[in-house]
Amino acid sequence: MLRRLARFGVARQDYARGSSPLERRLRRISALERREEARAFLDAFHDTTGAPREVRQRRWAEVRRGLSCEGFYEHTPAELAFGARLAWRNHGRCIGRLFWESLDVVDARTLTGPEAMAERITGHMTEALGDGRVRSVISVFAPVRGTALPAFVESAQITQYAGHAVAGGAVIGDRRNVEATRIARSLGWHPEGEPDRFDLLPYFVRDAQDRRVMFELPAGALREVPITHPENAALADLGLRWYAVPCVSGMILTIGGIDYPCAPFNGFYMCTEIASRNLADRDRYDLLPEVARVLGLGHAAGEAPFWRDTALTELNRAVLHSYKAAGVTMVDHHSASDQFMEFHRREQAQGRQVAADWRWIVPPQASGACEVFHLRMRNFHPVPNYYTSRVDDGLRLMPWYGDRYRKLPERVIDRLRRRWKLWKRMAW
Repeated sequence: MLRRLARFGVARQDYARGSSPLERRLRRISALERREEARAFLDAFHDTTGAPREVRQRRWAEVRRGLSCEGFYEHTPAELAFGARLAWRNHGRCIGRLFWESLDVVDARTLTGPEAMAERITGHMTEALGDGRVRSVISVFAPVRGTALPAFVESAQITQYAGHAVAGGAVIGDRRNVEATRIARSLGWHPEGEPDRFDLLPYFVRDAQDRRVMFELPAGALREVPITHPENAALADLGLRWYAVPCVSGMILTIGGIDYPCAPFNGFYMCTEIASRNLADRDRYDLLPEVARVLGLGHAAGEAPFWRDTALTELNRAVLHSYKAAGVTMVDHHSASDQFMEFHRREQAQGRQVAADWRWIVPPQASGACEVFHLRMRNFHPVPNYYTSRVDDGLRLMPWYGDRYRKLPERVIDRLRRRWKLWKRMAW
């Protein structure tokens, strides 16, 4: 069976390796696919930098030789920076891509030990927070090289709140993080005092030997914002708060066929991410009934459910007001929609199509009043990009050639090749 799979470009070692959590998430692509992605990325990089033909040929010869001998090649610092920014521009689930060129890329590939990585993450969070004007930063650690898996951050975000499971099936805190809280407790972490709804969790790093190491951010590397309402002081009695910098650490960066499983990056919050999702979703904090109560909104059984709309709007007002009062960068969903439309116009002016997932781009609050709601979108999953798992958003990632003029036979061949790659990657 493995011999037959190898004939279709699927490496034997991919099916002979172990079953570490990281390995199960990594994309499995053939040597030809890796080479194609490398060539497409280098072409894009050299087109942007205006490199002469001799430089292009010399670099491609180096990359081709590395892929042929080791199945791997190393990006230059300039290629890494360009690839990380291009991955942000290509990511179809992000509404804030207008500022993709301003991403601050930190090359941390030489830091392979958990302690060194934790020190860099502390520096990352400190630099991103600054004086409250949040900077977009990414720290790129060691890539996957052959069958050797590097250390990576296991936590979905560097900063998260605990979810304490109590008797009767209730949860104190973030319901999404119940399992992460159980793991932290098993490693010796305990909150100070009684469990609270906003206990900050440590984050986990798995080293190259697949051992889990736990770290906590020092006080100077994080900041929390208390949530207050501009007109209703009673909301402050709920003791709500949220952290200032959302640093995503559970996604894999892929550039030119090379995967970087540890590349934590941050932007800044849109108010609906906190108010309409984190605090309001029933599988998260489910706080709308409490917010409605302190705001004096009737929500008895049998009444019209529009109290939810009012409570969501007021909670968004409170979150936006609190971050602005604290001097921490935040954008409202209407402004974010306008920024995405500007990004869309700029990309079209450059002759590029925009990959976008409607379900992720359209804000969860006042959706129909945002211009992005009416925009036709298509996510064609170009690379470079970020992905969570090969069975989810990583399944369809492949080079995109639709931004250049191609004759009808070439377009048909492109479609057939994409379908063939997708069929080959499916877990039959």
